[in-house]
Order: sequence, then C-alpha cells, then structure tokens
Amino acid sequence: MSVVSDKGKIKKPNLYLVGFMGVGKSAIGRKVARELGFKFIDSDFEIEKQAGRKISRIFADEGEPAFREMERAFIESGHPDAACVVSTGGGLVVQEGMSDLLKQKGVVICLFASAETVIERTGRNDKRPLLNVENPEERVRQLLAERESIYMNSGACITTEGRSMSEVVRHVVRSYKAVAREFR
Repeated sequence: MSVVSDKGKIKKPNLYLVGFMGVGKSAIGRKVARELGFKFIDSDFEIEKQAGRKISRIFADEGEPAFREMERAFIESGHPDAACVVSTGGGLVVQEGMSDLLKQKGVVICLFASAETVIERTGRNDKRPLLNVENPEERVRQLLAERESIYMNSGACITTEGRSMSEVVRHVVRSYKAVAREFR
C-alpha cells in the first residue's frame, strides 16, 4: 500500500508527540497508534536499544549533548517515514531546528500538563536523569519555564490535565487527522 497519493501528499504522515516529561506521551502514543493502525515508537526506548544502555547511563557516561545528538540522528533517519506514532523525549523539540525538522517529517502535537501534575507523575520514576538533582520539583518548574514557549509553538497543543486517557486519545486522533489531510 502506497503512503503517497497521486498528488504527492503523504497519506499517513508520522505523528510526533512532543512535550515535557510526565505529560503522557508514551501512554497516549500507544493508544493513538492502536486507534490509527500505526506502529508505535518510543524514541527514548529506541535510542537505549541502539546504544545498548539506559539513557541515565548515557547521561552519566557521555553527558546530555551526546544524548541529544543520538536523538537528532534518530529523528533524521532512525525510523520509518510514515504510519508511525513517535513519542519523543521531553528535550528533543527544544534543540535548535528540531521543531522545524519534525514539522517537515510529519504532524506534531504537543501534550502538556501543569507543573504540579508533572511533579506528581514524575515523582514515581527515578529513571529521569534531568531530575536526579537535590530539588526535583524546583528543576521541573525551571525546565518548564524555559521550555514552555517552545512546546507551545511546536504544533497543536493538547492538555492531559484533568482529562481521561480516552478523551485525550480522541482529541489527538481528531487533531492528527485534521492536519494530516493537508500534509505536504
């Protein structure tokens, strides 16, 4: 089955879910992929697989810049060009030029939630290297303040705050289909 129409439009462009850690990109992404009949890809998981080690180890051994390069390489050429839902790392879209690159490759939707919700959701997970600091709550607020405008300008924005999973999934699918019709 061709993913390109006679008019050169991609029929099933990838969906890239961006946003801060803990907003639900992976959980929502899996369900959206199932709903659309797409493959689900978690970029962090794929990078760990390719590197043969956890992201926390990459951060510890090589630092954040090395990890960001791995993210860029993955987005540039490490996954199929169509019919995928890609859950990205929280810092991916913050990289210079990455938002534009994602928009060229597919539909971008930003998921977001309040700092309080993010703190509550990420507090149960010790596998987040950027939060392995003395005051993780302060770090969440600082990073959100630095990144918020970038996230909000990356694509359609959908809150996961106070909504059921199925409600967010419906909204993401509806937004994806509206934008995908016009892709390329």
